[in-house]
Amino acid sequence: LVEDMIETLREAPGVGLAAPQVGISDRLIVVEYPEDDEQEDSPKRLYVVVNPEIKETATETEMGIEGCLSIPNLHGEVERALAVTVKGQTRWGQPVKIKAKGWLARIFQHEIDHLNGVVFTDRAAKVWKPAPEEPVLDNV
Repeated sequence: LVEDMIETLREAPGVGLAAPQVGISDRLIVVEYPEDDEQEDSPKRLYVVVNPEIKETATETEMGIEGCLSIPNLHGEVERALAVTVKGQTRWGQPVKIKAKGWLARIFQHEIDHLNGVVFTDRAAKVWKPAPEEPVLDNV
């Protein structure tokens, strides 16, 4: 399942995918995002997290525009915490703790929402179809 989800994520292309998005009722997410999103050619880091839980959330939040592979051609303005600490297990059952900030924190919140039956449009202050000249964000 993990390998299939990674392949699906990369083919989409996307930055995060949750098992329910591919019809599997497991608490599993895959996230692939550059290690340093400020650096243009930064290598991507792959996260595979089983039973992920957000254990800590920053009090500071920020509005951001999200899209989703499950809801193509829609964008939404969503308020998310600027930093989160995620705990879970690796695909091999070892404990993992991830401290994420910025866009990576947003991705983890978005994907963990999927595991809880929540999609970004449920949290969005505003939802719209992108204009033809607007880049499509169906990649979260």
